[in-house]
Amino acid sequence: MKKASAFEIVAARCWNMLNEGKPFTPIFTVGVFVLYHAGVWSQGEFWSSAGVGLLVTLPLFVLYYIYDFPLFLRNYLWLPLVAALLIWERPDLGLSFVALGLFYFFTVYFWGTFYYHLRIGTSWWNFTRFWKLVLKNSDSTSGNAQEQMPKFLLLLYVWDHYYTLFRADQTPDLWTGWGFAAGVLVLSFILHRYLFDWKPAEIETYTRDTFQGRPLERVNDKVIVIVVDGMRKERFEEADAPFMKKLRAEGTEYTQMETVYPARTVVCFSSMFTGTYPREHGIRSNMVWRLGIRVESIFDALRKVGRKGRLLGIAHLIDSMGDDVESVTAVMHNDVADRNIIERAKRIMDEQNPDLLVAQLIGVDQTGHSRGVLYDDYTKKIAEADRLIEEFVGWLEERGMMQNTTLIICADHGQADGIGGHGHLDEGERYVPFFLHGPTIRRGHRVDDKHSLVSMAPTLAYLLGAPFPSHSRGPVLTEALRNEK
Repeated sequence: MKKASAFEIVAARCWNMLNEGKPFTPIFTVGVFVLYHAGVWSQGEFWSSAGVGLLVTLPLFVLYYIYDFPLFLRNYLWLPLVAALLIWERPDLGLSFVALGLFYFFTVYFWGTFYYHLRIGTSWWNFTRFWKLVLKNSDSTSGNAQEQMPKFLLLLYVWDHYYTLFRADQTPDLWTGWGFAAGVLVLSFILHRYLFDWKPAEIETYTRDTFQGRPLERVNDKVIVIVVDGMRKERFEEADAPFMKKLRAEGTEYTQMETVYPARTVVCFSSMFTGTYPREHGIRSNMVWRLGIRVESIFDALRKVGRKGRLLGIAHLIDSMGDDVESVTAVMHNDVADRNIIERAKRIMDEQNPDLLVAQLIGVDQTGHSRGVLYDDYTKKIAEADRLIEEFVGWLEERGMMQNTTLIICADHGQADGIGGHGHLDEGERYVPFFLHGPTIRRGHRVDDKHSLVSMAPTLAYLLGAPFPSHSRGPVLTEALRNEK
C-alpha cells in the first residue's frame, strides 16, 4: 500500500481550506464576487471600488471567521441578513442566485460527486443523495448549507452595496456599516455566551499530579489501538459486527466515553494521544495552520523509556503528529481502503514490532461523509471493519503477539445526520464506542461513569510503563484493569 505522497499531503492541506467552514466562507465569498464582476476586470475603478468596499465589509468577515454559530445557533444567522435588507436598498438578486448556484455546484457535484468519485470511487450519481445530506449537515464544514448560506449572502450583499456606491462616486454612510457590524458582534457574543453551553467540561488537573498508582512498571508487552474513524455508537449497535461485540463482552466497556470539542479527526487524535485539549496541544480543526502539536505525545513518552509507538493513518494526521505517523494514501476506492490499511499494519508489526500500534480505519468515516450515516451503506462498512479486525487479531495471535497485549477498540468521534458531519457535537457525535480486551483487562465489565478520550494517552503510558505525557490531564482507566479497583 502506498504512503501518502508529498503532493497528497500538500493537496490535503489545500483541500481543507475549502472543506473547513471557517476558511471556506471568505474564500467562497471573494471568489463569487470577483467572478460575478468578471466583465469589468479590465477597468481600474472596479478593483479600487471593490477593494474599498471589501475594507468596509471586513469586520463582518472577521466576525464570521471567529464565530461558528454551531447547531441551532445557525438559525440566528438569518437575523442580520433580514436587518440588512431593511437598512439598505434591494440587493442584486443576480449576485445572490449566482452565489447559491455556485455553492450547490461546489458542495453537491464537485465535492459530493466528482471529488468523491476520484478519491474513493463513489458513483457518478452520488449527487442524487448528496444534496439532501448537505441540507441536513450541521457541522463545521463548507457543506453546512444552513450556516454557510446566510453568511455568504450577507457578506456579498453588504460588500456589493458599498462597491456600488464607491463605483458611482457616491459618499457612503460608513457609520451605518460599522454600526451594523457592531450589532452583529453583540448578537454573536450574546448567543455564544449564553446559548453555546454544550461543550464537554475540561479536566483542570494534570494526570501526574492526581494519579496515585504504583511506580512505573510495564503492565503489557504491547498495546494495539484500532480507531474506527467516525463510528457512530448506536449505528455500531445495529451493525453486524460480531467480533467487536465479542471483544467488548469479554473485556471492559466504557459506555459513556466522550469525545472532545471540536470533534474533528485531527483534533480528536491529537487529544487522544497527548491526553489534553485543543487549547493546549494547539490543533483546533483539520485545517492546521501551525504544524505539529505543542505538547508531548504518548510517542514522545515512550521514547523516554526506549520504547516505540507508531500511528498508522492518513495524511491529515501528519500535520499534528509528524514523523510518528506511518501515512497511507487516502486516494483509493473505499471498498479496499481498510483492507489495505490492515495489510500495512501487518507489515509494520512484522518489520518494526512496535510496543504501541495505533491504526486508523477510514472506510466507515468516508462512507458517512459520502453516503450518509442513516443508510445501510454505513452499517455495512462497520461490518467490513469488524471482519478485518478479526483477521488482524488472528494474524497477531498466530505470531504470538497477543500473549500480553491489550487491544483497545474505539472511535475518535461519532457522526451526525447529513454528510456524516462531526465537529459541533450534534446528536450521534458526542459518545463513542470504547472497550478494552486482553489478559490484564477485567472480563465482562462495564463502566457507566462518564469519561473522556483524553484518558487514552495516560492509560497507554500506564500500560506500557512510560511517563505520562507532559500535559496529560485524563485519568488512567484503572477500572478496566484486573489488579486495580
